[in-house]
Amino acid sequence: MQVDIQNLTKKFGDVTAVADVSLDIRDGEFVAFLGPSGCGKTTTLLMLAGIYKPTDGTITFGERIVNLVPPRERNIGMVFQSYALYPHMTVFGNIAYPLKLKNVSRADQQERVKRVADVMGIGELLDRKPAQLSGGQQQRVALGRALVKEPDILLFDEPLSNLDARLRLTMRAEIKALQKRLGITSVYVTHDQVEALTMADRIAVMNKGRLEAYATPEDLYDHPRTTFIANFVGNPPINMVDVELAQENGQVVARCAAFTVPLDSERVRKAVAHGRKLTMGIRAEDITLGDDAALTGEVYAVEPLGREDMLDVRIGAESFFALATPQQRMRAGDRIGLHIDAERLQFFDPATGKSVLWE
Repeated sequence: MQVDIQNLTKKFGDVTAVADVSLDIRDGEFVAFLGPSGCGKTTTLLMLAGIYKPTDGTITFGERIVNLVPPRERNIGMVFQSYALYPHMTVFGNIAYPLKLKNVSRADQQERVKRVADVMGIGELLDRKPAQLSGGQQQRVALGRALVKEPDILLFDEPLSNLDARLRLTMRAEIKALQKRLGITSVYVTHDQVEALTMADRIAVMNKGRLEAYATPEDLYDHPRTTFIANFVGNPPINMVDVELAQENGQVVARCAAFTVPLDSERVRKAVAHGRKLTMGIRAEDITLGDDAALTGEVYAVEPLGREDMLDVRIGAESFFALATPQQRMRAGDRIGLHIDAERLQFFDPATGKSVLWE
């Protein structure tokens, strides 16, 4: 099912929760709404579900405008953060409940519930109550209840937030694989950038009720259009510093109060054409450690992450995140050199926050 959103707006009194959002979702596509709390992503999802009516704009499923269509007539399946299972019902009863509301025959209920339960890997749990299930099993029941309706669209509202880290990893892979196998158009709300980057075909980044960007995970990460996107997408956060670009001895240098560093790349030359005072961004993985570097700093803190250590390196008043291997045995107080990959730099207009590279 193709979904088209045009100029969608939702107001609650004088408060605008969603402002003029337009995007398309292709048939069978997995789209994530990503952003911090209060950015409007769940409000947008609830308008797709029909729980909220838009103040302005249109929502189209296929060729049908559904603004005034009640939720039960939209043929959607929804999975919530809280699972919303009925504690007095068995797993079978929970999954079959949408079919019961539609007066589906008992025989058909049995067949469809068993088929969905087998797909979800919970076929042997149909006689249990929710209290007898683990968090992952409860999540599978909630997903099975959404799928048994054979929906045109699946809506997820932060469904993995209550699970531990290892189970989130497993469920991300299972949901993505299941969605691709069934080919159901899906919209997934999350504040977790890892979920969005690993699961979605495209990501709608929202900020203060507005659509900040709508692109593939790779495009958002490699070509951030704003400082908000650059800061929000990526872990550890991108390093940002206000610099002045200047020509010295035929070479471009970036200068701030803490350092002066020579830079040479196509991106730098393109940035210079837009002005001298810019915000420069570089991700931790695009910084390497070594001697004879143009930048030197002091390790302020080391955070072991397992296969790598994250370093907080201070150069004057500026702070840079960089990565090291555990074998390098970096310690707080060490002096180290930082090599910046100039081909991976990002540059933004400090007044507007917009990229000067990816307009």
